[in-house]
Amino acid sequence: MMATPKSEHPQSSSLPSRNPLPLSSAQESQVKDLYYKRVRGRCANQIRDFASCATNRTISASWACRKQRLEMNSCMIQHASQKEQDAAREEWFATMDLRRLEAEERKRQKAKAEKFFKEWWDVPKSSGQEEGEKAEKD
Repeated sequence: MMATPKSEHPQSSSLPSRNPLPLSSAQESQVKDLYYKRVRGRCANQIRDFASCATNRTISASWACRKQRLEMNSCMIQHASQKEQDAAREEWFATMDLRRLEAEERKRQKAKAEKFFKEWWDVPKSSGQEEGEKAEKD
């Protein structure tokens, strides 16, 4: 009896991340900021408890708020995982078109504001117009 070849599709990749696309330094920074935001969001209650305990304390916050600090740190360690990094990266890629549209809208608004400013203050379009106006005054 002849064995049929099995098509093997490994469930887990040898790569540490599911999104191995290389990003620029600025893009990686945006992904990292999104990752930190997600982790802080999941541990918001513990962070709030520690912050309220540490308010108006300096050095004494180390021992006075030890319980809250340990709870906050354990929550952040629990949620600071490769899975969360991958989720942040996927969210970044998913919102790429939205960010592009927002940037285009900001660019349009800036151009509109510049046009209004030039019309309102009667700013000349080129330095040649300024020389022409000076010659008319003399």
